[in-house]
Amino acid sequence: MSDHLRRGGSAARVRVPGMWMVWFTLAWLAIWTVQLTPVQLLLPLQLDTQSGHWIDGVVWSGLVLSVGGLAGIVVAPLAGRFSDRTRSRFGRRRPWAIGGSVLAAIGLLLTGTADGPVLVGAAWVVTSVGVSVASAALTALIADQLDDQRGAASAAASSAQAVGIVVGVGAIVLLGLSTGASYAVLAGFILVVGTATAVLLPDPRPPHQAVIALRERRELTRARISSLVDPSFTRLLVSRFIVNVGNAFGTSLLLFFLLYGIMIPAAEAEDRLLVLIVIYTVFVVLASIVVGMITDRSGDRRMWTVVSALVQAASGVIILISPNFTATAVAAGVMGAGYGAYMAVSLALATDLLLDPDDHARDLSLVNSAANLGQLIGPLLGAGLVALVGGFWLLFLAATLVSILGAGLTLTVHPRRASIAAPAGQ
Repeated sequence: MSDHLRRGGSAARVRVPGMWMVWFTLAWLAIWTVQLTPVQLLLPLQLDTQSGHWIDGVVWSGLVLSVGGLAGIVVAPLAGRFSDRTRSRFGRRRPWAIGGSVLAAIGLLLTGTADGPVLVGAAWVVTSVGVSVASAALTALIADQLDDQRGAASAAASSAQAVGIVVGVGAIVLLGLSTGASYAVLAGFILVVGTATAVLLPDPRPPHQAVIALRERRELTRARISSLVDPSFTRLLVSRFIVNVGNAFGTSLLLFFLLYGIMIPAAEAEDRLLVLIVIYTVFVVLASIVVGMITDRSGDRRMWTVVSALVQAASGVIILISPNFTATAVAAGVMGAGYGAYMAVSLALATDLLLDPDDHARDLSLVNSAANLGQLIGPLLGAGLVALVGGFWLLFLAATLVSILGAGLTLTVHPRRASIAAPAGQ
């Protein structure tokens, strides 16, 4: 196997400038803000007020999030595949990033005006599909253009996830926006920022048509090497799914836990939720950036992935021992540190396992879909666990056990790139 394939892409990569990272981070900030703000705040509020009993609201939230997430998961690898085969003069990734941003904005506007759980769920499907299309294009840029900066770029995407929640929830809570106005602001945000960053991020044009035609003829005869035949790659996909189920158990029903688990008054619940999100965000950002940069230098991504999942598992134990707001705040920091580091390093680890550069977007869409599948299955299973015992203790116990299971599975991943050479002079 050639080094070209073994390293997961083109040998022509160079180190990207700082502004590349800025635009890339802003693009992910927009993606995460419009995806997670409704998940954490707007959708639970919509569905809780339209349900007769609080457990009904929990169950409807789980169903809506799961259906929307499933739609996004189905679409992501398809969008990635089409992106890999796109040969427009605007680039391979840019048209899909722009199209996904526009579709997500339309979905958000529809969700904000929907009435009833069924219509809310249908509109949320549109949003999820748009987000998945844009995410597939953005994730492929890491493998397309980076080599020894993959950890840093993965950390940027992961840290933007936590910051996006703070930006969205913070703006809504502090400005006192109504539900409809909140969705409209989010729609404008993804439309402007998503489109602008897609234009500003480099996306090299394809070569002359004659060269493309020659490559397409060669494509018909050359041996294809799919990352999906690599057991380590498939195990990492399963691990990301499992760890994200554990994370969703601990985060997706947090508003309901504050209201009905530790009995925070409804008037204070949104403010307390914002406090927890800020704590979670700080630790996600710090852990993802620090650990991502460490693994760029050391190359030992697997060990850090395992440790990060175990740290996430510890957060559930904290709440089980002392189910009150103070302990929940501590657990939010612990979970943020574990999850932030895990998502940054496991994504970078996945790029190291890629085999065919012509399948970057498809394969990395599967990596993202594995995480997204965990985030959509988690709320549904979590709602079932809450309904089963009429409380939240089983939910946090499951979060702990599932995270430990994900860490154990990661131990079976064997990356081919055992080390990454340190810069000269190090």
